[in-house]
Amino acid sequence: MNELDQKIIEAVKVAVKNVFDVEPDESMLMVESPRDPKMGDYSTNIAMRLARSLRKNPFDIANGLVEEIAKGLPEMETVTVARPGFINFKLKKSALTGIINHVIEKDYLYGINDSGKDQSILVEYVSANPTGDLHCGHARNACWGDCMTRILKASGYNCLREFYINDAGNQIDMLGKSLIARYYEALGHVGEYELPENGYHAEDIKGIAKDIVDMDGDKWLNVKDEDGRMDYFKAEGVKRELKKIQDDLRLYRCEFDSWMHETFFYQNDSQRINEVLAKMADMGLTYEEDGALWFKSSEYGDDKNRVLRKSTGYLSYLTPDIANHVYKYQRGYKKMVNLWGADHHSYVTRMNCALTALGYPEGTLEVDLIQMVRMTENGKEVKMSKRTGNAITIRELCEDVGVDAARWFFVSKDVATHMDFDLGLARSKNTENPVYYAQYAYTRMYSVLNNPAIPLFHQEANYDLLTDEKELQMLKQITEFPSVVADAAATRMPNKICNYILGLAKNFHSYYGNTKVNLPDNPELTNQRLGLVKACEITMKNALNLLGIEAPKQM
Repeated sequence: MNELDQKIIEAVKVAVKNVFDVEPDESMLMVESPRDPKMGDYSTNIAMRLARSLRKNPFDIANGLVEEIAKGLPEMETVTVARPGFINFKLKKSALTGIINHVIEKDYLYGINDSGKDQSILVEYVSANPTGDLHCGHARNACWGDCMTRILKASGYNCLREFYINDAGNQIDMLGKSLIARYYEALGHVGEYELPENGYHAEDIKGIAKDIVDMDGDKWLNVKDEDGRMDYFKAEGVKRELKKIQDDLRLYRCEFDSWMHETFFYQNDSQRINEVLAKMADMGLTYEEDGALWFKSSEYGDDKNRVLRKSTGYLSYLTPDIANHVYKYQRGYKKMVNLWGADHHSYVTRMNCALTALGYPEGTLEVDLIQMVRMTENGKEVKMSKRTGNAITIRELCEDVGVDAARWFFVSKDVATHMDFDLGLARSKNTENPVYYAQYAYTRMYSVLNNPAIPLFHQEANYDLLTDEKELQMLKQITEFPSVVADAAATRMPNKICNYILGLAKNFHSYYGNTKVNLPDNPELTNQRLGLVKACEITMKNALNLLGIEAPKQM
């Protein structure tokens, strides 16, 4: 919510109290943009919301309020009523132009707001197994999570970005066995150690095995301590695969504050896991049957009870994950958000059941499910890399279409919907490509301000010569930027920033094409228009930065 929104809401609140002696509920006080811009710049439906309790016609309520509301809003040129009871506000041009100096003085901080102040949130995303390359499904998860957390931080949230490393369990055992088999092969002992059918057969496993040969020679052939050998190969595999994941994410401009290992919960004789299991037992949440330990999850909304410890003595994946979420809460993060693949739909229920059973408040954990991505080119699905014959990786995608295009295409669509990623469009260098269109708008802004043929801009006390409808429209968009950022943070929908960028770019391209900024015969108007362009440039750059996309000075 920006400053003008807050002023309108306060004026409405005071007017309702003065006219009807009623304290309106905060949920009633809403400010929106009218569907028809001719009606005004802002609108409120407070009259309709009060109609039932006041037992009056909303049109009459609105007419009763309008004069009183106007007293508290000197920034408004008009405050009018439209049926069935909307109150519409049209800003004075001077109120809009005042944003120029504000943006220039804030510079790279413009858009930052404190809407999430004093709220702590831990966002877990990507969390791919360290057993191979990150592919395009991970790319969507990574980009959405990175943009979301950038926006949360910009809105004042104490936000921790965490990658949960699944470095325990059967998939890591398979990694170790696969590496040992390839290690034997690299030393010429083909077939002496069987490569598991459900192991890892990718080329990178051969590469890691060769590195171990180069480092250790044949010391791991036919050793007596097979458990020690397995632990070593698992550790080397995880370390090297994780390093590759971290490098690829860094290339993709995704940074994390915390890398939490699943094996952390197995340390010190599984102390944290045992504490959680003991607490669940004390609360009567578990029982034993057929040699296994079960969680009574069906009593908390699950479709059946879930195994915590198998009859073999091994823990199910759910158990350390419960310990992980308990530990998140213990670290001070009362709000947790996980970005999981759509195939984890049923797992969301059982995890929330566990937290509810343990007494954590409803809504402690929220999970945003990431739908599938289909890579296409020339209208046809592309499943495999032309270079390697394997699934397209993040690194290959970035090298193919560029980091900016990759990030934009993934973040511009709501993750709750399936998406087609058009590789040909992402590569294109024309205005049909939305990220190119947006960046080109920024480049135009920069070139205007840095054109040696145009006088240098200097700030003015007011910008009263900016009266063109397109100028006023852009000023209104710029004014709304902090509230757009706050809304994108509150809803965890960074695609709203994409929509904002395209709207600002569209209006600037139109303005640039139809309006001459530099008017040698009118230096005062030239300077004021340069001020508008400067405010646009700062806002556009800050918006692109929230998405981890560069603002190029030339294209």
